[in-house]
Amino acid sequence: MLHAASEGEGFHAPSITDFFPPAILFEGTIFQIDRIWIVRVIAVVVLLTIMVLAARRARLVPGRFQNAIELLLDFVRVQIVEEIMGKENARRFVPMITTIFFAVLAFNLTGLIPGLNMAGTARVGIPLVLALWVLVTYWAVGIKQHGFGGYLKNSLFPPGIPAPIYLIVTPIELLQVLIIRPASLAIRLVANMVAGHIMLVLCFAATQYFVFEAVPAMKAFGVLTLAGGLVFTLFELLVAALQAYIFALLASVYINIALEEEH
Repeated sequence: MLHAASEGEGFHAPSITDFFPPAILFEGTIFQIDRIWIVRVIAVVVLLTIMVLAARRARLVPGRFQNAIELLLDFVRVQIVEEIMGKENARRFVPMITTIFFAVLAFNLTGLIPGLNMAGTARVGIPLVLALWVLVTYWAVGIKQHGFGGYLKNSLFPPGIPAPIYLIVTPIELLQVLIIRPASLAIRLVANMVAGHIMLVLCFAATQYFVFEAVPAMKAFGVLTLAGGLVFTLFELLVAALQAYIFALLASVYINIALEEEH
């Protein structure tokens, strides 16, 4: 159905070019500004504004706004960081994991806001920066906890394995601590946001085409694509929150692995 519709001049299916919009300023330089860059800045400004307002308006008897913020903060602290690391270790990393959770959530939600319509995490830059932050942190924590040699031994030479098997296991473990763990954070997030954007654009672009441009016999299909778009919008809201949770959870797990005596 959509293939037939796309043959008309009015329907334009989403493509990877959506994630690389034309430059607005400084084209061709490392400071290039485009629409996604602006979306990210807006997300950061809004998030910081919300947090500053919550801090300045904090009361002993909280109102609804303060309750909502504190509920999310407690969720990250208790259900993610303390659940994974325990209370003693969690204190050191609550600020970092909380920052990651709220940043990913804010950038994800921009894909559902009219006028922005693009997740700030739908391009790999932000997810990669956050993943590298986690990578540097768990290496630094592991080296501080066990010493450089001790951390490498724990990470690359798991106990209880016959010595010849290390020829296979050690390169795999090295790839895991250097590449696989940060890649699992960044790629999962980007892939989900890209897929969500494509599905939403596909549904709503098809709706516009069927309702306003298609021949009368095909206009009824617009109801189906609109319904699909609304369903995917709700689903993307769930995915946005879930991906923030998974990113924060895995970051906590990886850091906790570096703290353990043996892993």
